[in-house]
Amino acid sequence: MRHKVREVVESRGFETAIIAVIVINAIVIGLETVPSVMAEYGGLLRAIDRIAIGVFIAEIVLKLYAYRLRFFASGWNVFDLAIVTAALVPASAGASVLRALRILRALRLISVVPKMRQVVAGLLSAIPSMGTVIVLLMLVFYVGAVMATKLYGPSFPEWFGSIPRSLYSLFQIMTLESWSMGIVRPVMEAHPYAWAFFVPFILVTSFVVLNLFIAIIVNAMHEASDEEATSEREEILQELRLLRADVAALRAERAS
Repeated sequence: MRHKVREVVESRGFETAIIAVIVINAIVIGLETVPSVMAEYGGLLRAIDRIAIGVFIAEIVLKLYAYRLRFFASGWNVFDLAIVTAALVPASAGASVLRALRILRALRLISVVPKMRQVVAGLLSAIPSMGTVIVLLMLVFYVGAVMATKLYGPSFPEWFGSIPRSLYSLFQIMTLESWSMGIVRPVMEAHPYAWAFFVPFILVTSFVVLNLFIAIIVNAMHEASDEEATSEREEILQELRLLRADVAALRAERAS
């Protein structure tokens, strides 16, 4: 019985059905923010929401029955359990935060869709390598903030009057949000050669360091994909070995 339940929860049809329920539930929660829709279809939307919660609970129960304690060996299963448990927390009329957190159910798509799992696994595996780049970026920012405060702080205290203000202004410049007309050109009216500071800063932060982040993440995702492919190949080989052993045993029985 448990084997049949496991086949059901691992089937493509079951996975597709859960994805559909997650998407519909996310749309329903979004519609609940529209007063006119709630005034006309509030009862129906709440009913669909309760049905979705029931489906999620049934899914968790089936997986617990199929895998038992091995259910908790998978981080994705624990993630699903946490999301579903949060959905069971009652949201009273004044608990707007709890009602808002219900949209977290949409994050279950990450654990259900294999490609999304690969992306998240790649991001998580990239965190240790990103630490060095983050330290480098912080060092560049600190050096730039000290220089900007000393050079432009007296003339533009609202942007560079202190280290924190300079850090925030440089962060805005790094994102290229209104950096030219909003900050750099006004500074250049008082300091004509200010471009010699800001242009190299943008080149280093926006086009070098941030691209390092992208390179690390892409490389980590590629490695995560290779590891998953290797794991799948090992599982297939293991199944083939077991099948070969079963065939050999059957032949031995027939021969005897």
